Amino acid sequence: MKPSGAGASAPVVAVVNYTDTPPERLSSLVGAEATLRAASTKAGLDAILPDAEIAVVWAYKSDLLEGSWELAGNVDWVHVAAAGVDRPLFPRLVESSVVLTNAAGVFDRPMAEWVLMCILAFVKEFFDNMDYQRERRWVNREVGVLEGQKALILGAGGVGRDVAHMLGRVGMEVRGVARSRRDADPDFGTIHPMGDLAELLPEADYVICALPLTAATRGLFGAEEFALMKPTARFINVGRGASVDEKAMIAALREGQIAGAALDVFVTEPLPPDSPLWDLPNVYVSPHMSGSGFEERLAVQFLDNLRRWKTGRPLLNVVDKRLGFVPYRG
Repeated sequence: MKPSGAGASAPVVAVVNYTDTPPERLSSLVGAEATLRAASTKAGLDAILPDAEIAVVWAYKSDLLEGSWELAGNVDWVHVAAAGVDRPLFPRLVESSVVLTNAAGVFDRPMAEWVLMCILAFVKEFFDNMDYQRERRWVNREVGVLEGQKALILGAGGVGRDVAHMLGRVGMEVRGVARSRRDADPDFGTIHPMGDLAELLPEADYVICALPLTAATRGLFGAEEFALMKPTARFINVGRGASVDEKAMIAALREGQIAGAALDVFVTEPLPPDSPLWDLPNVYVSPHMSGSGFEERLAVQFLDNLRRWKTGRPLLNVVDKRLGFVPYRG
């Protein structure tokens, strides 16, 4: 990648946004360091992309950049304002020499807090209490404790690691699963390969999916995996909806193969009104907001990388475009 800032003190940045105005916090923070131009339609992006040296996909589910890619001849860096890059990672971008970065790290802590919230809600029977409250029923009973509960985390990236830290601090036993085995890992101890899932799932009280969506993870968790879980176990997904066979999950919930689920991501978003997940009593539906509270951190992160780009220094969070995520460098 060229140290492009040598030629322009305020490079043109094409922002794929939800409106034709750059995000307010990004605009105010970047200021005179770049010229931000935003587009929410193909026609708008076609008009601004030829002059751009950098493209930012702020509307991370948008496909606009792919449709206008032939006009991006001057772009040598694409930044996605999300941890997952499955939507913006189209074949021509993969094959190009353009550097791709993502927002890994921005969402880790909020998502770990969300996972802990859900586990606590299940352990302390919060959802049951809300039902009893609406019924004006006083149901005193014993509930569980977190200490000693076993969590199996699928995905050993930044989100999975922050989840592991947080759950470990409240006394849970944590195991991690990723593409390959790693011993003496600083966060998990041993990271198990995906091939060990069959051995690990029957022991877990909580299975937390924090996987990126790639060719290898699409539909990874299905009927066989749910059948291996304990009937008292819960499934939590903060990764990508398409990593899970949603029909198999619904069947497992209905048939009592697992005790419940907390879901922040779905195959189709927004979740269609006719989805059975809305009405299942043992499911908590969250509208893809586990990583919310992020705009300031996204803008600060981009500005840091922009300054690196302008001075020719290595960028942070460079995605391996073949793998579809930022490899862990521990």
